[in-house]
Amino acid sequence: MSTYAASHELLHGILKQVSRSFYLTLNVLPDGVRDQMGLSYLFARAADTIADTDLIDRAQRLKYLNQFRDQFKTDAIDWQAVREIQTALVPHQKDSGESILLQQLEDCFKVYERFPSDDRQRIQWLMTVLPQGMEMDLTRFHAESSGQLAAFSTLDELDRYTYYVAGCVGEFWTRMVCAHRPGMERWNVDEMSAVGVRFGKGLQLTNIVKDIARDLRNGRCYVPESLLTEAGLKPADLLVEANLPRFRPVLRKLITLAMEHLDEGWTYTMAIPVSEIRQRLACIWPIILAGETLKRVAAAEDLLNPAVNVKVPRSVVYRVMAITTLTCANAFVATSYWNHVRDQLV
Repeated sequence: MSTYAASHELLHGILKQVSRSFYLTLNVLPDGVRDQMGLSYLFARAADTIADTDLIDRAQRLKYLNQFRDQFKTDAIDWQAVREIQTALVPHQKDSGESILLQQLEDCFKVYERFPSDDRQRIQWLMTVLPQGMEMDLTRFHAESSGQLAAFSTLDELDRYTYYVAGCVGEFWTRMVCAHRPGMERWNVDEMSAVGVRFGKGLQLTNIVKDIARDLRNGRCYVPESLLTEAGLKPADLLVEANLPRFRPVLRKLITLAMEHLDEGWTYTMAIPVSEIRQRLACIWPIILAGETLKRVAAAEDLLNPAVNVKVPRSVVYRVMAITTLTCANAFVATSYWNHVRDQLV
């Protein structure tokens, strides 16, 4: 097997283990960007795993997160530091996929070393920005040590967080595809990168409202106190399921904000040339499924129950994929579907 084929098999094998849903999006991407995007996702997931391994104290997680981030500051990999991260974190993984990812972290870095210099620089940029979101989680929320619920103070703080953990991915994604896909040569990279940021923020806000109950039980309230105060609520009030009716006006504002970002993401997607069908599909699917998720969040009667998982049924996922694939990512068909979803929310 060639070096390229071996690298491809490694990346896609791990991706299937750590995220079956995102794997579908990555797998539909065209050659030339698929492996770069896949490896970048794995690095982001590794950073997230380091930050979320709560069996290790917060100070140690910050140390390992910074060690990991340091690997992207120069072209030289500190293999001893990578192995130290593996030794410290692998035994504490409850999720088998994340355990496999950390076990094969050295192999991921070996693939990264074989990428062209320009691609490594783009990944370096991403992996110096994105971990700042994980750092915000570790420094802002201390539930495991204090037993107290903490919250973001303002919408600006939430906006900054969504940029770090997802918005910057939209910027990175744009620069990567524009560098490798001839069909993207007419794009204004800076302008479309800014739109890509909105795309990423919309997806992250969707995750935040979907997972609100579980995050609250882990001491993390991503809903800004400023919004809660307007509704006469405090972060701790969201731990009481019966307060959902009082919370709904705040939830509506967050859903509206997410939809505004996703609408920008749709503009971004429809600007992708028709010839780039795979790229279009890779953007269409997460936007429509985010809309389907928000629809279920808005209607959920038990949103504040941490045992409830608001999830789009697999049948809906397959329907979205089938309709848009069989129509070759046709703009009229896809936009009609998106408008149908958004009309139920706005």
